Order: sequence, then structure tokens, then C-alpha cells
Amino acid sequence: MKKFMDKDFLLQTETARVLYHEHAAPMPIYDYHCHINPREIAENREFRNIAQAWLGSDTYKWRLLRSNAVSEGCVTGSEVSSREKFQYFAESLSRAIGSPLYHWTHLELQRYFDCDLILNGENAEKIWDICNARLQAADMRAQGIIERSNVQVICTTDDPASDLKWHTKIKEDGKCPAEVLPTFRADNILNIEEDGWDAYMRYELGEAANMDDISTMADIREAIVKRLDYFAEKGCQIADHALPYMVFAPAKEYELDDVVGKVINGKGAPSKLAMEQYKTAVLLFLGEEYARRGWTMQIHYSALRDVNSLQYSILGNDSGFDAVDTHNCAPALAKFLDALNKDGHLPKTIISSLNPADNIVIAALLPAFSGTEALGKIQQGAAWWFNNNKEGIEAQLRILASISVLGNTIGTPTDSRSLLSYSRHEYYRRILCNFIGNLVENGEYPADMKTLGKLVEDISYNNACRYFAF
Repeated sequence: MKKFMDKDFLLQTETARVLYHEHAAPMPIYDYHCHINPREIAENREFRNIAQAWLGSDTYKWRLLRSNAVSEGCVTGSEVSSREKFQYFAESLSRAIGSPLYHWTHLELQRYFDCDLILNGENAEKIWDICNARLQAADMRAQGIIERSNVQVICTTDDPASDLKWHTKIKEDGKCPAEVLPTFRADNILNIEEDGWDAYMRYELGEAANMDDISTMADIREAIVKRLDYFAEKGCQIADHALPYMVFAPAKEYELDDVVGKVINGKGAPSKLAMEQYKTAVLLFLGEEYARRGWTMQIHYSALRDVNSLQYSILGNDSGFDAVDTHNCAPALAKFLDALNKDGHLPKTIISSLNPADNIVIAALLPAFSGTEALGKIQQGAAWWFNNNKEGIEAQLRILASISVLGNTIGTPTDSRSLLSYSRHEYYRRILCNFIGNLVENGEYPADMKTLGKLVEDISYNNACRYFAF
């Protein structure tokens, strides 16, 4: 029987062990997509206790607690103390056999708190004390965690109307060990069907773009360009778009003006077709602008968000009440990429679906739109959210290797709000090395350790540096 989470955790072969320890583990981290608040980095946040660091914004942990019948007041509320919340989590974690959360938690305990104990209800008090004592050290403040994690680049997620003041402060201070760059997250511009879209466009985006009126598609394009210019000044090189499903419904300019004018003047919500036409027009325009600037476009879809309407009304979005959706996005995605490509406006693009059934759909599209701008110009995003587990990562790697080129992938982002989540890169790299190691030891690839080592180093870090031209 193997020891739980020893130095060779998840590494089943000698090839895997050499690849991980000698090649993957030493590589820095390029975190090209995360939800860390740049204010935490700018202010070099100090955590009062481990519950604040772990349970303050981690929806994975919230979902675990709810699944174990812990009341919401003890999850996100203030019914109990931080120590009691931690106790609930420790007791719940013991039941999460096979969950990546179980692995992530213990990786964090080992890497950041020098603690090899197994967290459960019985020793929660002891681990609470160990972690809280460790959190007092300077290297466990926000920037210290980043340095300990060997993070070189962090790309946050930022609204187009943001003044990016925290990025400015980070840059001016010059103390953060990583380059912290904004990401242009265009959701609030795209979501014309959402309540409050008109107010956002008029007041938040309009004010940020220094425009008195936004009432036509031409106005929206002008505002977008102004904000893209501003983000570019702050070092932005990546844009991000979360869609329920991929759209492609071209429309005439007058049709777009009609729907924009109707919604922005409070005359009702758009029809499904009108919504898709508007989103298509904005996405095509954004794609052209990204290509012109040399930026990368990220598109992710098939998340079924906020399925619990009662809890949404109380807690709002990003509270852990999401699920996986199913859509046939292949035709629209192919037409969208083709429309940009035929006019020479297709930027480097990363495509992710939350539905694992789409892995082969996306992987098959990649070579169809390859280009000379980068190895793997069109990328399949790493196993994401509900797929970010051992089986999900292996499945994505297997399909990508089978019908595209695994050696060109840019690896995984953190996609987390927690600074302690950088151990997820270790988790991914261990699974990657084990996957490659099994191919080698099964005689499916030569045991050329020089070539294999370079492949692992590239996937872990170097490919991302080249892809984003850092």
C-alpha cells in the first residue's frame, strides 16, 4: 500500500517520477486566468486565520459544507466563529474521498504550512493552531505566498469599466515578485439580456470611456476601443468571455441599432435571436481588435449558473450554486472562428467548455484554424471547474493528445480566488507527468528523457510564456 500523498503522489512509474521531480516541479507558474482580487496583492493581505484564508471565498469548500448539511449561516454567514466554521470543514472533508478538494487541501497543508497531518474532526484544533501560527510569518502574506509558489505572471479578471487602480499601485510599488496584469472580461458588455445592462452601459462603461451617450452599436464599439486602449496601457494582453453557449447570428447594422436602442431605453428585453445577434456582433468586433493588438481571446461556455434561485436572491452570483449545461456549440463555434479567420482577424484563442463531452469537439477544431503566429494558435483550455479533477484532467489530456498536439498546450491556469490555490499547478503537473509516463512505459513513446523533459517543461511553463509573448 502506498503512503498517502508522499513525494511520489499520483506518479505511478519511474518515468513519471523523473519527469515530475526533475522537470515539472522546478518550473515557475504562469497563471493566465485567475479570480484573485488585485487589491489583496496590492495591500499584501495578511490572513487572520486559516478559515479566512480557506473558507472566505472558495466555492468548492462551500459546496462541500452544504453537501454535508451544514447550514448556510455556518458556511457564508456569521452564525458561528471562524474556528467553528473550520471545524465543520474538517469534519466534512473526511467524507470527500476521491475529491480533488481532499487532495488540494492536503497539498496546501504540506506546501504552505509544513503540516503532514490528515485533516479531520479530531485533529482540527491542532491543525488550526499550526496554520494560524504559520500565517503570522511575512512569507504567508499575499506577496509572500506568490513568491513561495514561484509565480511569475498573474492575470486577474477585470471589468471593462474598472479603473485598474490596484494594478497601478502594484506596478508603482514594485514589490510584488510576479508581474500582475489585468484581463479584459467583457461579460457586462455582452450580457444585453441581463437586468441592469442598460445602466451599466450608460453610467459605468460610458463614464469610464468618457462618453456622454451610448445608444448605438457605433457608440458601443467606440467605448470598447477606448477601454481596450486603457487596458493596453496597463499591460493587458488577454481578454476573457463567459458565455452560456456559443453564438453565431450575423445581423445588419440597423438591426443591431434597433435592439441596442430598445434595451438601452428601457423598452423591454431582447428576443433570443436579437440577443444572439448582438453578442455575435460584439464578439466579432472584439476578436478583430484582439488580433490587431496581438492579444489572446479566451472563450468559455456551458456553465449553468445560479440554479438555486432562492440562494441567488440572498447571496448573489459566484456563491457555488452552479452546474454543467449542455449545448451543441460546435456549428456556431466553427462559424465564429471561420468568420474571423477568413478576414485575417482571428486572434490567438483559448476555448473551454464546462461540458466534458465537448473535449473532442474543441480538440478537433484546433488544427483547422492553426496559424504561424504561435504553436497551437487555437488552444483547448485545461480541464476546468467541475472537470478539474484527476479523471477530468486525464480525459482532456488523452483527447488532446489523440487528435491534436499535446506538446503545444499551454497547461493550466489556477482559475481560483484563493492565493493558496497555486498547489493546483502541482496537482496538474503530477497528473500530466503520470499520463506521459504511462505512455512511455507502455511502449507508446520513446524513453528519450531529453525530449520528454523538454515537453514537460514546455507544457508546465515555457509554452505559456511563448504564447503570451511574456
